[in-house]
Amino acid sequence: MDIRQLIEPTVNENIPRLSPGDTVRVSLRVKEGDRERVQHFQGMVIRMRRGVDGGRFTVRRVTYGVGVEYTIPFQSPLVDGVEVLRHGKARRAKLYYMRNLSAKRARLKERRAKVVQPQSSDDADS
Repeated sequence: MDIRQLIEPTVNENIPRLSPGDTVRVSLRVKEGDRERVQHFQGMVIRMRRGVDGGRFTVRRVTYGVGVEYTIPFQSPLVDGVEVLRHGKARRAKLYYMRNLSAKRARLKERRAKVVQPQSSDDADS
């Protein structure tokens, strides 16, 4: 029996399409005692894992000279939203080498989308 028949993955619509190298801001719901608040974590996606359980992604940030990493499941109900701030140009699937770089050297170039110029109606008539 396959585990896919037992577990039906539910997709969290608050998470857009991500890729390694993207700079994202993740909003997580944190419960402290009887209160609940939203905590933001901004960093670079260094790892994407896909699997039967829906997968997970790892976000890394250097704060006060200390590297902090969060691994967040795609199906987590605690994820309030993910906002892609910047699309990084990465040529690898796993960016573990970023752990050994300083914060300034760990920056990636930005991946730009191709912009198609719309034809004006004046050009089409002549």
